[in-house]
Amino acid sequence: MESTDLSPRIKYVSWGRLEVEGKADPYKDAKLFPGGSRDWNWRETGTGHNPGIQVTDVGELLDHGATVVVLSRGMAECLHVPRETLDFLKERQIATHVLPTKEAVALYNKLAETEPVGGLFHTTC
Repeated sequence: MESTDLSPRIKYVSWGRLEVEGKADPYKDAKLFPGGSRDWNWRETGTGHNPGIQVTDVGELLDHGATVVVLSRGMAECLHVPRETLDFLKERQIATHVLPTKEAVALYNKLAETEPVGGLFHTTC
């Protein structure tokens, strides 16, 4: 794996703030994937606490080469993950982990050492 294909590490997470290596400004919500990261704008795909993380959101991670996906549900686990999204990942044989944000960050960083991992991180509720 080339260094550009590595998933960026998360340096720090707190309420409303996610600091990612290689990125000067922190994110509130972010998509991380092999080779980079970007702001996770929920309005792009219709994501909200309910109905939750959309297939389009996770599809983008796979488009960037993620073979493992970590989905954070927020600090208080208010963000839902609908069955449709989980089924989409299962059909593609993508290992998927759904966790509260701080646990999701820890697992994501561990996986990023050896796997092309993608993650969706919600840093508030």
